Amino acid sequence: MVSALVSDPTLTSLARRGPASVAGHGHSHSSHHSRTASSTLSSSRSRRYNRSHAGGVSFQPQNEFPTFSQSGDVEIVIKVASGHENRYLLHRHILTRCSGFFEASTSDQWSRAQPLSDNAPPPPTAGVIEAAPGNYGDGGPKGGGINRGELTKIPEGRGRISSDGGDAPSQLSAAGTPKKRWRYELDPGTGEEDIPMLVQKAESSSVAGEPPSHSIFGGSGRHKPSPSTTHSSHSFFRSVANLALSSASPYGTPALPPPTQAEQDLLRDYDNLFRIMYNYPPILDGIHIADAYVQCKSLLTLADQYDALAVVGPRVDHHLLQFQSKLWKQIAKYPISYLRLGYLARSKVIFQEALVHVVGQWPAGERSLRAILPDSVLDLIEDKVDELEETVSRVEAQLFRLNLTNRSGERVAPHTNYLDWLAVSLFRQWLADNTTPPPAPPIPERTSHTRRDSNAVANSRRAMSNSSTTSASNPTQLGIISHGRAMVSVPPLASLGRTYRTLGSPASSNYLSQEECKGFLKLTPELYSRDNLRRFVKRIDEIKMVAREVVRPLMGSGLELDRRDKAEGIGYLTCVEVRDRDLPWIGYG
Repeated sequence: MVSALVSDPTLTSLARRGPASVAGHGHSHSSHHSRTASSTLSSSRSRRYNRSHAGGVSFQPQNEFPTFSQSGDVEIVIKVASGHENRYLLHRHILTRCSGFFEASTSDQWSRAQPLSDNAPPPPTAGVIEAAPGNYGDGGPKGGGINRGELTKIPEGRGRISSDGGDAPSQLSAAGTPKKRWRYELDPGTGEEDIPMLVQKAESSSVAGEPPSHSIFGGSGRHKPSPSTTHSSHSFFRSVANLALSSASPYGTPALPPPTQAEQDLLRDYDNLFRIMYNYPPILDGIHIADAYVQCKSLLTLADQYDALAVVGPRVDHHLLQFQSKLWKQIAKYPISYLRLGYLARSKVIFQEALVHVVGQWPAGERSLRAILPDSVLDLIEDKVDELEETVSRVEAQLFRLNLTNRSGERVAPHTNYLDWLAVSLFRQWLADNTTPPPAPPIPERTSHTRRDSNAVANSRRAMSNSSTTSASNPTQLGIISHGRAMVSVPPLASLGRTYRTLGSPASSNYLSQEECKGFLKLTPELYSRDNLRRFVKRIDEIKMVAREVVRPLMGSGLELDRRDKAEGIGYLTCVEVRDRDLPWIGYG
């Protein structure tokens, strides 16, 4: 298009002249030249309409994420072993505000920035017609084609028109090109356990035996580029205009092998990291909660590696909370995993939901928690466990002091009302059986063989399984701590939680049912009768009603799962309260 305009002598003469009012021509003469210019422009458009622009005549460098060709000063190359790579040209001031890693590495102490010399090649802008805003073709507000007053000069040998007659490329270079630039490449490390990390490298550096890597900056800036170098730079700009590079080159180079799943995940994580820094939504699974968890966990791990959790965490929190009920059910299944994720994402809702499950099932998963969580989170868990145990002890003491009274208001005793006293004794015995761990198994002899030791362990497990006679407690959850050769049993909170949930249930037939009461009275045949059984069951129900009020403080819940869905299958206590001051990233009040 530009070459057509240059080759037309009529349009050139018009461009060199001023408007009709300035040149002093009459109205008819101005109209004649306007018609001539319009017809000439239309004919040149019709002749050039189907001509290819593959040579880059109309190409303008990209200046948006992920390649800010005109204003970017930090080049980042993420290349995996299969040869696939993602290239970014970003801004130092954005990266340093979002990441402590970039803030430290680009500081004066650690920076390896390359200064730009005056001979550095400018960003390729060939083929761009520069004019005042609103005067491009037929789309301007005046609607009359190209304004002749704006086309004042067409420099020969260039494909660009400048309104002031100056060298527009050099002006743009001076105004938009940064004075320093940084280059980072992904270093995969030398060992199998090494974590890939971005390292700062000089632009001319390359791996031994390989040619120097091309830079988005378009040259090293240490010498004046030759015409061939400038053309190569322009071609490279065209090849990286799109982030998703094709695996097969159109110039006949062999196609790259498909990336592995690990390489795809790595490229995705880095792309999401930089997308979030530039306020773009990350590309994460929005349908399957399990896949979304894996992707968010990987992204948070990468953000933690580059000290960018403060920026990435809220995005991950926002994405996961969209799953709502699916998220609460997944947290109930995997509380330890989501507790760490909530901590990294600084998510109060996810962290609190997982913490309630962890404290209620303590000490289940204690070893895993100590391996993956910092001391601040472990201290919070232990504090909440102590608070819950204190509340449980206070409620338990009140339950064991429950009693019945006779008509005169006196507490029942064996010598005042033997049948009512038996009802109180049966309730206390049930409570003791379901809140006390089974006795420790006998200590095996020192001379016992390995087979005997294994049999002793099996017998101890069998004894634990047979210790509880009701469905209220879960004997498989009872913990055993080994101290040398001795085995000391400890009642976990999960087992106690099932007992107190049974006591607080509105269904009174969950424990000490009428059949159990009938069997108990038959142990003393002289007491068993229909009237005594009816009275005995009634007194048991009175005790159950009082016990239900006593355990009410333990029946509360801090779970979103209880508020919006039926928390079926949860037997442990969920009355833990997590306040803002308890959050480990805020500190204790």
